[in-house]
Amino acid sequence: MTDTIQSQPQNDILSEPAIDAPVLTVTPLAASKIQELLQARNIPDYALRVFVAGGGCSGLQYGMAFEGNPQEYDTLIECEGVKLCIDPTSMMYVGGATIDYVDSLMGGGFRIDNPNAVSTCGCGTSFRTKGENSAEDSGGGCNCH
Repeated sequence: MTDTIQSQPQNDILSEPAIDAPVLTVTPLAASKIQELLQARNIPDYALRVFVAGGGCSGLQYGMAFEGNPQEYDTLIECEGVKLCIDPTSMMYVGGATIDYVDSLMGGGFRIDNPNAVSTCGCGTSFRTKGENSAEDSGGGCNCH
């Protein structure tokens, strides 16, 4: 069965005692960009799948894709008007993280602020958690520092 979690607006958190930190949150700017992309692709009812895969400069890397058919074991979160879809393994790595959208002169893109990451690569898409070996430890890496 797919779990669905409704994220509460920030101002409601102060009025009610919080049991746990949010599973995953999205900033208003990131939500706006996600909605813009969904509309441009004519898939407004899809969710954004956020996942973690092995690889990257630091050992693990983030991935995102639009998902029209969540699996029964996925967790669905609705935050800032967008649906997020996360598999159980990725949930262990991104729990409590925030997705933001950064637009600068050097380019724009989604950024994940992850409290579980003990180090991140300069490219911003790769990270390492406590107890994980990084690609740098084994002589790899992307040399983006």
